Amino acid sequence: MTVTDLPVRIITSARRKKTVSARIVDDTIEIRMPEGLSHAEQQRHVRDLTKKLNRKRASNTVDLAQRAKHLSKKYSLPLPTSITWSARQQKRWGSCTPSTGEIRISDRMSEFPQWVVDYVIVHELAHLVEPNHSPAFTALERRFPACDKAEGFLMAVSLGHAGSLSGLPKPDPCIEPDPAIDLR
Repeated sequence: MTVTDLPVRIITSARRKKTVSARIVDDTIEIRMPEGLSHAEQQRHVRDLTKKLNRKRASNTVDLAQRAKHLSKKYSLPLPTSITWSARQQKRWGSCTPSTGEIRISDRMSEFPQWVVDYVIVHELAHLVEPNHSPAFTALERRFPACDKAEGFLMAVSLGHAGSLSGLPKPDPCIEPDPAIDLR
């Protein structure tokens, strides 16, 4: 059952001025918001927060650490020190900080096919060896056999050509600058 199948109860409050929050209580989505919002604003918040809850619920079904361990071994890549879902990544599918070994995967991918998530994990694991998109990095990334297919899927989603997945922003380059590494 997805979150979108659950009934929604909107609770308005005069004390709330700006914030809107959502949680699941007794198989009902409770959305708390300020009084005085238009019906259209309320519906926008319901739609956005329901999507966010759906992503969170779906991401809880994928053990990223286990996937990273399996893929690291399979493609002879290093293990990250940590790998987590991130609700903050709105323009990237994944990111890596090579100096700390931390990897973050956008929770927007939580409902994507597993092979697409696996590709992004392999991509980020390759950054633990090569922090840029050099030919050496590409050789590591290309160990994943469905690399081109996954890149095509992500491009289609980014460009809004993936049906119900449309509307996602186009991702930026995946790597975060690491001050310890000169990428020039």
